[in-house]
Amino acid sequence: MGGIFGVASKQNCTMDLFFGTDYHSHLGTRRGGMAVWNGSGFSRSIHNIENSPFRGKFEPDLEEMKGHLGIGCISDSEPQPIVMRSHLGSFAVVTVGRINNREELMQRVLANGNGHFLEMTGGKINATELVAALINQQSNLPDGIRYAQQVIDGSMTMLVLGDGGIYAARDLKGRTPLILGKKDDAYCASFESFAYLNLGYHDYKELGPGEIVFFDAEGVREIEPPRREMKVCAFLWTYYGYCTSTYEGVNVEEMRYRCGALLAEKDGKVDADYIAGVPDSGTAHAIGYANRSGIPFARPFIKYTPTWPRSFMPSQQNIRNLIARMKLIPVDQLIRNKSLLFIDDSIVRGTQIRETVDFLYTSGAKQVHVRPACPPIMFGCKYLNFSRSTSEMDLITRQTMQAMEGDRAVEKLAEYVDPTSQRHADMVCNICKQLRLTSLRYHELPDLIKAIGIDPDKICTYCWTGKE
Repeated sequence: MGGIFGVASKQNCTMDLFFGTDYHSHLGTRRGGMAVWNGSGFSRSIHNIENSPFRGKFEPDLEEMKGHLGIGCISDSEPQPIVMRSHLGSFAVVTVGRINNREELMQRVLANGNGHFLEMTGGKINATELVAALINQQSNLPDGIRYAQQVIDGSMTMLVLGDGGIYAARDLKGRTPLILGKKDDAYCASFESFAYLNLGYHDYKELGPGEIVFFDAEGVREIEPPRREMKVCAFLWTYYGYCTSTYEGVNVEEMRYRCGALLAEKDGKVDADYIAGVPDSGTAHAIGYANRSGIPFARPFIKYTPTWPRSFMPSQQNIRNLIARMKLIPVDQLIRNKSLLFIDDSIVRGTQIRETVDFLYTSGAKQVHVRPACPPIMFGCKYLNFSRSTSEMDLITRQTMQAMEGDRAVEKLAEYVDPTSQRHADMVCNICKQLRLTSLRYHELPDLIKAIGIDPDKICTYCWTGKE
């Protein structure tokens, strides 16, 4: 994933930009970047943050980055911001999203005879540079942003700094959020709604799907009105959104309480000594479950934060597994000879929960029940890069189907997706055995949607159903 933040201020904007961008560190673990316009040119800084927090890497840059306009990002993929000088003048871009037709769009730009690409990430063209090149195909920045949004297959939310202010554009179906904040001498744009509160801003406007606005320190002007159709990602609330954020009027923490309570209602009586959440996103789900079920909430293991303050995600899976295990410190008195029920936000590959369960049994647990806060993930997301899985066969559900059906697995996919089918029940039973769980019960999609509490037609559920 990733997060973006932008500031237009009558004062030097650098400190607001620094802290606002830093508050998106939970959304990405690879790179951070900031660009500030000083009136005559850009100051830009990009750092690798895989083994060091954003603040530590960027504090030395602050003295040299002064200006009234700035944009920043936390990214799990390509380096950004991209700064470009072209027939449109000088402008900078940060993005959150996914481009499925990257090669086609690159060829389109090159065919026009006025494009080239410098940034490469993992052998691929930098997606944010491609967005900048697409914008550059038009005669002005607003038309360029519209053009980029229209031709991208996937989704793209962006901030474009140019023309003496910042353009903020939410992706066409509103899959990711973009919110404006305001204080006396500044406006800001942010992926996360909480990121500007401690900086003195208050909520000003949440952009709608496909909406584009232009803002400077004096005010906000609408460039493109919001569209009617919305398909906001349900995982914002379930998994990757921060607990203090609010999207479409629904707070993440409150949604997770409701989600856990609905899990408890459907679960009936479970023989467990404690309810616990897999930290961090599973914790609020677990509190909701505990409050509704009457079973005490506890923390049988604690994440060690002094030296592991953020997600460090090396490229090698075996090292990621080791790091995940090193972060968790068991509380013997709450584990040994106890029956535990854990709420996790989701099960994707199954690697993390398998490590956690092995850790609990090694620490003396008698039983381990697991309740994911969403249905089984059956499809890889084609709209957002919230998972590092490169193939649907990375999913534990698809691996289990393959083991059960062999070459016929794809033919039977619809039955496995159907939560009322015997094949679906057999798949869940099989996953339960693979993970060495005492019991496994997934959340039901209608209850997940009920916990979010907005119009179901506005929520994307593709990863569970294969349909938007």
